[in-house]
Amino acid sequence: MQNRITTLFGIRYPIVQAGMIWASGWRLASAVSNAGGLGLLGAGSMYPKVLREHIQKCKQATDKPFGVNVPMLYPDIEKLMGIIIDEGVKIVFTSAGNPKTWTSHLKEKGIIVVHVVSSVKFALKAQEAGVDAIVAEGFEAGGHNGRDETTTLVLIPAVKEKVSIPLIAAGGIATGHQMLAAMVLGADGVQIGSRFVASEEASSHPAFKNEVVNAKEGDTQLTLKELAPVRLLKNKFYHEVQQAYAEGASVAQLKEVLGRARAKKGMFEGDLDEGELEIGQVSALIHKIKPAGTIVKELIADFEKAKETV
Repeated sequence: MQNRITTLFGIRYPIVQAGMIWASGWRLASAVSNAGGLGLLGAGSMYPKVLREHIQKCKQATDKPFGVNVPMLYPDIEKLMGIIIDEGVKIVFTSAGNPKTWTSHLKEKGIIVVHVVSSVKFALKAQEAGVDAIVAEGFEAGGHNGRDETTTLVLIPAVKEKVSIPLIAAGGIATGHQMLAAMVLGADGVQIGSRFVASEEASSHPAFKNEVVNAKEGDTQLTLKELAPVRLLKNKFYHEVQQAYAEGASVAQLKEVLGRARAKKGMFEGDLDEGELEIGQVSALIHKIKPAGTIVKELIADFEKAKETV
């Protein structure tokens, strides 16, 4: 399955495991990389010293390429980037910010830079900033999302029309059939998050993983656009947010409802009532918690089967 993405990263399959907060530690990243994909550490939920520990453990657990996802809104981003460079990480995915801020600096250090976008406008800005590839993430995706609500089915061909660098599709992808569809639309590879949340190696809480595999179609919703759009499972906290909207809550009041550390409380500590349970629409198609390596193998087998039917 050699193409622009496998060549760029030096991997076997054009599958990237998303660097998700509270889920993507060294166990998951190394397992995906060992299975032939690209594992990412989710730095957004790690203190700098914790990131260093996960990078070092990942290097011990795999001799295959892996990377780090860094949300550019992270308050100590300079410390994170310093650790990434110091530890010799070769691949960085940036998100939630201006790609111009760090791309040149990272590339000067010989690092491959990929930026996550939710629109053609931001894809073009990322290409102009000099990134090596783009992740175009559709409205179906879990966690923080674009405000335009453009679906993956529309976003991928729209971005493909305008950019020339390698393109990775994300949002609503958990099967080989969906992977093939994304690539037919113009993607060179896929980034998958929700399917890997429901893996044995994910660091997310078992109670949250069980909620994911029990989710049905319609159980997630994009909300809190006034702060930072986020797709959540509908739980007690979600309904509290909806009640605040119904009462005409201001931005300040929404921030008060959100509070602090909601995502950690829900996804890492397993508080299914008060926590923020970030997951994608595709959770409705995920029915079992499996080893990450098995997930990669099943994705490829399903991808090959899908090719025979088109």
